[in-house]
Amino acid sequence: MPSCFVSMRLAALAVVFGLLGACASTGGGKPSVEVNALYGQLDQASKGYETALQQSREGNLEASQLTLTQSLDRLKEASAHCGNTPGCDPQRFFSVFDHLLRLKDGDFSGNQDLDSDVAPSQAALAAGKSGVASLPQAQRSVTLLHGQRLSELIAMNGPVKAALEMWLTQWRPQLMDAWVNYQYLRYQMWPQYQKADLPEALLFGIMAKESGGKVHAVSRSGAAGPLQFMYVTGLRFGLGSDNGFDMRFDPAASARANAEYINEQLRIFNNNLELTIGAYNGGEGRMRRAVGDDTSMSFYDPRLYDQLSQETRDYVPAVLAAAWLFQHPDSYNLRFPRIDGAPGTIILKRPASLSELTVCLGSAGGMNDGWFRTLRNLNPRLDPQVTQPAGTSLQLPKPLEQAYAARCVDGPWPILAADLHHAVVPTVVPDPAPSAPAVRGTLHYRVRRGDTLISIVRDLHCSSVQEVTEMNALKNHHLAIGKTLKLPVCR
Repeated sequence: MPSCFVSMRLAALAVVFGLLGACASTGGGKPSVEVNALYGQLDQASKGYETALQQSREGNLEASQLTLTQSLDRLKEASAHCGNTPGCDPQRFFSVFDHLLRLKDGDFSGNQDLDSDVAPSQAALAAGKSGVASLPQAQRSVTLLHGQRLSELIAMNGPVKAALEMWLTQWRPQLMDAWVNYQYLRYQMWPQYQKADLPEALLFGIMAKESGGKVHAVSRSGAAGPLQFMYVTGLRFGLGSDNGFDMRFDPAASARANAEYINEQLRIFNNNLELTIGAYNGGEGRMRRAVGDDTSMSFYDPRLYDQLSQETRDYVPAVLAAAWLFQHPDSYNLRFPRIDGAPGTIILKRPASLSELTVCLGSAGGMNDGWFRTLRNLNPRLDPQVTQPAGTSLQLPKPLEQAYAARCVDGPWPILAADLHHAVVPTVVPDPAPSAPAVRGTLHYRVRRGDTLISIVRDLHCSSVQEVTEMNALKNHHLAIGKTLKLPVCR
C-alpha cells in the first residue's frame, strides 16, 4: 500500500474537514437517525482503514489497497454530508482524521513507498549509503522515541493546533528556512539523535523553534548555536572552548549534547516528553520543583502550567507542532522542497572568503537565496569575511563541488567577488575636541597590501596626498601594512 497514496487521500480529507469546521451545526440534543447513520459510516471507515493496514502487514497489498480506497471514500462521503446535516458534530470526524495519521505512523510493513514522509536523502542516510535503503528503518528513526511512536506522545489539543496554524501562517518562512538549513546539516546532526534512540522529527522541531537552523544564532539571554545552549549547560554536556571556538556552534557536537540532555530529562520525568521539552526551555530545576513527585502530570495541568513563563507555555506546543509537520507535511497542504544535502569538500584553488564564494557561486543549484547561510553553517569555525589561503579545505554541499570548479576558480566571477569584498567603507569618527576650529571630521583607514597614498586618495575622492601625509606625520610616503591612517572626511 503506497504511503504517498495514503497521504494524498488523507490530505483530501483534511480539506473536507476544513469545510466541515466552517459549516458545523450548533444544534444540540440527541442525534437524529440521519446523524447516527453518518457516525456509523465513520466507524466503519475507521475500522476498514485499520483492516487495510493489517492486510498490508500480511503482504496482501492488492486487497489492502482496495480496502483502503473503500474506507477513505466512505469517510470522505460521510464527512461531506456532515456539514449539511443538523446536529452532526464535525469534531468526531477531525478525531478520526487524527487517529488515521497516528495509525499511518505506526505502519512499518515492507515494500512501502515512504516518499511523502521520508525524503530520499533520509532513507539513504538511514541505510548508511545512497541507493537502496531500508525505508522502514528510516521511518522508525524519524518517528520513534525509545520504541514509542512520537505521534502517540503528541496530544492534538488546542495549544498544539494553535501552534500548527502559526507554523503554517506567520511562522511559515521560518519553518521553510529551518527545513532547508537542516537538510544541509542533517548528516552531522541526525546521527547523534539516531545513536541516542531519539526521533529525527523531535530534533527538527527543537531546531526550528530555537534557531531556524542558523548555526551562529545567539539569543538576548546568551543561548548560542543551532540548538541554543546556555553557556553553563553547554559546559555540562561537553560544549566548551576548542582553541577559542565555542563548541555550542558546532552542529554535530550540539546535537550530541542536546540528545544527551533530552535523554537525561526523559529519565528524570519518566518519559514525559512535554515536561522534558519544557525543562529544555525553562530550566530543569524549575520544572522539577513545579512537578514534584508527580511525573505523570500533564504539561497543561493548571498546577504546573500556571507556574510557567509564557515563553515556555508557547515553546512546548510549538516544538511538538513542528515535529508533527515534519512527519505529516502532505496532510497539512505543506510541501517541503527536495534537497540533496549530501556533504562535499573543496580545496581552494585561489584565496577566497566565504563571502566571496557566495558571490561567485550565485544561484548555482537553484538556491535563489544564495549560499551564504549554508557555507557558514558547514564551516562554523571560519569568519566569513576573512580570506582563506589557497589549499584550505572547506565543507559544502556535494552538488556545489562542480559549481565551484566552474565558477570560482577562473573567469570573471571570482575577480568580481574579490573586488566587492575588498571595497573600502569609511567609518566616520567625529573630531574629539568640540572647541577645535576644524570644520571637517576624520575617518580611520587601515592600510592593506598593495595600497599607496595615491590609490587611497583616489579611491576616497577626497583630500590630497600632501594633506594625508601631514595629518599622519608620514616620512617618505612610507605605508606599513596594518597601519591606521587618519583621513579627512569630505563634506
